Amino acid sequence: MRHFARAFQVIAKDVSESDNIVLSSWSPAAHASFQGVVFVKFVRDGCVLRPTQPLQDEVRGGFADLHSIGHPLSAMIQNLGSASLAARSLRPTAFAIPNVPRSRTVTSYRGVLAGAMRSYRIPLPRRENGKRTERLMDLLDEDDKWNPRIKLFLKSRSFLKKHPFLRLIALMATSLGIVSTSCFLCLIGLLAYDATTYSEKHIDRVPVQPLALNPSRGGPKNLKVARLLVGDEEDPEIAKLGDKPKLVIIGGGWGAMGLINSLETDRYHVVVIAPDNFNLFTPLLPSATVGTVETRSLIEPLRKLLARIRGQYLQACAVDVDFGERLVEVKSDNVNEESFYVPYDKLVISVGSVSNTHGVPGLQHSYQLKTIQDVREIRRKIITNLEHAALPSVKDEDERKRLLSFVVCGGGPTGVEFASELYDMIHEDVLKYFPKLLASEVSIHLIQSRDHILNTYSEKISKYAENRFLRAEIETILNARVKEITPTSVTYATKADKREHIIPAGFVLWSTGIAMNPLTRKLASYLPNQYHKHALEVDSHLRVKGAPLGTVYAIGDASTIETNLVDHLLDLVNKCDTNQDGKINFDEFELMIKQIRKKFPTAQVHIDKVRQVFEKYDADKDNNLRLNELVLMFEDISNRLTTLPATAQVASQQGKYLGWKFNRFQKPKILEAKEKNEIQEAELDDTFTDPFIYRHLGSLAYIGNSAVFDFGDKYGSFAGGLIAAYLWRSVYWSEQVSIRTRVSLMIDWIKRGIWGRDISKI
Repeated sequence: MRHFARAFQVIAKDVSESDNIVLSSWSPAAHASFQGVVFVKFVRDGCVLRPTQPLQDEVRGGFADLHSIGHPLSAMIQNLGSASLAARSLRPTAFAIPNVPRSRTVTSYRGVLAGAMRSYRIPLPRRENGKRTERLMDLLDEDDKWNPRIKLFLKSRSFLKKHPFLRLIALMATSLGIVSTSCFLCLIGLLAYDATTYSEKHIDRVPVQPLALNPSRGGPKNLKVARLLVGDEEDPEIAKLGDKPKLVIIGGGWGAMGLINSLETDRYHVVVIAPDNFNLFTPLLPSATVGTVETRSLIEPLRKLLARIRGQYLQACAVDVDFGERLVEVKSDNVNEESFYVPYDKLVISVGSVSNTHGVPGLQHSYQLKTIQDVREIRRKIITNLEHAALPSVKDEDERKRLLSFVVCGGGPTGVEFASELYDMIHEDVLKYFPKLLASEVSIHLIQSRDHILNTYSEKISKYAENRFLRAEIETILNARVKEITPTSVTYATKADKREHIIPAGFVLWSTGIAMNPLTRKLASYLPNQYHKHALEVDSHLRVKGAPLGTVYAIGDASTIETNLVDHLLDLVNKCDTNQDGKINFDEFELMIKQIRKKFPTAQVHIDKVRQVFEKYDADKDNNLRLNELVLMFEDISNRLTTLPATAQVASQQGKYLGWKFNRFQKPKILEAKEKNEIQEAELDDTFTDPFIYRHLGSLAYIGNSAVFDFGDKYGSFAGGLIAAYLWRSVYWSEQVSIRTRVSLMIDWIKRGIWGRDISKI
């Protein structure tokens, strides 16, 4: 009970003059509370300290008054099992000392006795051969030994304290009871919550616009134009979005998720077009191929993610874009259905990329790792090969070794992580449940066209991974290119000897770079100034070059930020040559540098020292840069600029950047300026927002119960064992798009740790 009040005021007289210390005053406080009151004689050197009769009468009178007025404290006095005394003492005593910060003591008779004796510096009797109880009895007067409660306390010794083993059992039983009770209460709570999720609501009338069911036709191909969708009018909040700008997002990957999660509610009428109705966490696909995690833990429905911003989803593929009329041509998976148009005010292309074939024949005999379907096919193939190799009908040793030969083409993060996960599965699960002969005959080969695996990481990380594979007996073939893939083998040639080598293979994974998505290739074919082979070129504001400014953006693997400064040379000269003499002096050069920094943020590091750059390319030392000198400078800077890597981290940052940009465009001040025609749509990006700047947060990869981290030149790299592997898990766990996937992922890791991987063929 949390009642803090002074219960006793002890006025002690000189003990040297009297055998008795008289408790001369009882001052019950209004908020003091007791579970019981016991008058105990306290002993000092054989002298009994007893309350006087007037004090006893005062206490009894106070309790009677409480009972007569029906005070709730009177009910607490019934139990005399223990004393709860509010104390003002630094020690847990039964008496109060004024002017000391309040505290509370809940104690038993034994505590009252011991505490009081300590407060008056009365030495407690030491235990001698278990006779402490008898010595305490001797200190009491004969008149007090009749009290049954005091007698029971003094004579009874805890049975459990005499038997430590039984006390341990009691403690374990109590702990088990607490855990069981907690689990039971949690179960009851879950069942109660589950009961509230069931509903018998009936939907009678749903408002639907006729144009949503029967769209009008239009566009260059005279297709149906879906200006209204089926769900646009069913909810008043969604209906309000009809007047907002329509933002169409093609794709549902990392870039799209970064954009969706960054958009503010009720800013845009968002429509997502993607062939799969879920977002896939691609970095953990290698783990899913061997059953370390389940595929359900890596996906989250797009409709759930769009619910926050009241967006719409269309399960279809975008096949073309009409930039003039702002129409996206969309086709469903059903080949018999007609294509239709989806209009847009702003379009974001986030379709990702496809695997690069490099012109190698026989790729139909290999597997790729980009989708959920790929994961399921790979998992089924691995288990099939293992089960087939265990059959008695496979008597040929070479055939069994071929079935158990796994070849990975590509030494990037995907290939390295898959080889590591496969090795862990073989030695942690196959060795336990399959014939041990299979585990001894399994071979893993990794073919890399560069000098090192993980060549985009630091050299330290690459060497660590190679040494790790060497100890694991994973064959790493460097400086080699695959020439052909057949159903039973892989042919490759090395740069050193130019000779072809053949590896018998029962499984081949192809993960050697990326190529343009069919949609981006089609758009690049008729857009001007699109010369990149692998992606759409965008400017520093992520606007697609050649498309109408301020309407079309591209992010993720579908885009690459331009690095060729020479294309902008004449425009910059015309803008910065203020005296129109055809030369750029130092003042004009400073203005040009500002424009370059704005258009090419990544060039900042190469033009930081303006005076040194100017003097370096001023060949004739006339304090002016002529056109030929500027061309040389622009070419040198362009050659030193690097494109951003095609990673999930880049796509996510670009999506978040666009979300921030689009939210800013809907600010009242900007909307008012647009209504007054004070600014055009094409000028919004340059006027109100800064260009995109990528901030590298590090790269990481899993390597067989260990992990590597590369944080760039500034922070260095890190490689380690199990602790690094758990850190790798923590990073990916934190990047999940929902709480559901986080919980599912954690459960998968726990299941793998307790029961191992799921080795069933599904």
